[in-house]
Amino acid sequence: MINLETPRKFRAFVHQAHQVAAEMLRPNSRRYDLAEHAYPKELDMLAAMVDGLGASGTGSGAGAGGVRRPEADEDGKVKNGSNLSSVLSVTEMSWGDVGLLLSMPRQGLGNSAIASVASDEQLRRFDGVWAGMAITEPGCGSDSANIQTTARRDGDVYVIDGEKIFVTAGGRCDAVVVWATLDKSLGRAAIKSFVVFKDTPGMTVERLEHKLGIRSSDTATIRFENCRVPASNLLGSPEVDGEKGFAGVMQTFDNTRPLVAAMAVGVARASLEATRDLLAEAGVTVDYDRPIHLQPAAAASYLQMEADWEAAHLLTLQAAWMADNGKPNSLQASMAKAKAGRAGNDITLRCIELAGTLGYSEHHLLEKWSRDSKILDIFEGTQQIQQLIVARRLLGKTSAELK
Repeated sequence: MINLETPRKFRAFVHQAHQVAAEMLRPNSRRYDLAEHAYPKELDMLAAMVDGLGASGTGSGAGAGGVRRPEADEDGKVKNGSNLSSVLSVTEMSWGDVGLLLSMPRQGLGNSAIASVASDEQLRRFDGVWAGMAITEPGCGSDSANIQTTARRDGDVYVIDGEKIFVTAGGRCDAVVVWATLDKSLGRAAIKSFVVFKDTPGMTVERLEHKLGIRSSDTATIRFENCRVPASNLLGSPEVDGEKGFAGVMQTFDNTRPLVAAMAVGVARASLEATRDLLAEAGVTVDYDRPIHLQPAAAASYLQMEADWEAAHLLTLQAAWMADNGKPNSLQASMAKAKAGRAGNDITLRCIELAGTLGYSEHHLLEKWSRDSKILDIFEGTQQIQQLIVARRLLGKTSAELK
């Protein structure tokens, strides 16, 4: 049975993550929001420290790169592993700054894709690589099954052609995990993921996007023209299984959606804490011992937001815990992503309302957190897609039956 307290073995690690967020990420948050596309050099030292923690065994999944799904344990013992520790650390780091977190070397969402579906040999070969995730295309957003980028087998290589947009860390990472189809006529079953290194001929970073939020994180458009990638860089099995579909690459989402939910939880918590301080300065006390209808309107609104945040937080922990214990968590991952994404948006905007002019100005980070939170309800599957997945799972419908 899941225990909702932070596991004792993770408490020191979570405390360290919070210290890093408070002393390194939060103080640089506004600086790199204003200096869009400037590389945060402070992250090199932080990444080296995270690598050291992982190598020493004390990091226990320090970020997105640490996520991997274990096999189900037949002895019934409960595990608190890398998925839960990653969610806990990502929450703390996002409390500091989610854009800087997404800019951390070797902690990209592509690293989670590698950890989710790579073979043991590939895990060793790609160890230490900073990988971005390249899924979205100009004509393909939420419907990943409609990917048009192709991968054609030519001897011992695959030839990749296509264009990917909104690639997080696409300008800075060492490699990208590219989703491409082996045969468009076979539909979603033929979609595979490939690790493509940035120095590969035929791969070009076309431009970096200017964005509403997470401005410290670079977001790139990447083109592939006759890009020849070793066949050994295909993640998982190269076989096209019509029965299984593209469940292998979709398993990536089951592991990364709780991470994105954790980012939303962290940003929302930062907004709640700052707003509570501002309310206290204005003489508004949030009283947990009084009924909500007997409290000032601002305090009542705050309590409603806090309850919403708690629900998102617990759903996120559940999805990560299930992954650690080898349990199917596609439903829970989508529920966590849907709830946390929407709650993050709602909470950060309502906090601005409660703070008034202080919330709207750059004197505080509240307005920045509201901008950052919007993407967390969009990438890794939009709010609407998550609701569709949840409906399919609950009703027992296939993607063809419920669109």
